[in-house]
Amino acid sequence: MSATIRINGRDERLAAATVAELLRIRGIDKPRGIAVAVNGAIVPARRWSEVALAPGDAVEIVKPFGGG
Repeated sequence: MSATIRINGRDERLAAATVAELLRIRGIDKPRGIAVAVNGAIVPARRWSEVALAPGDAVEIVKPFGGG
């Protein structure tokens, strides 16, 4: 069985070692306006390259969208 993490409520194969790598893989290159939490704790953008991901982690990625 492969290692998985939960991203925005969906189980996905763990394919990144850090938050920064996960965002890059998902096509998110600019941190402006993005918030990330790992296991319920907000991760400041300056620490994305330091925070390692492990099997079973829950990651929430929130970005703004237009609408009204």
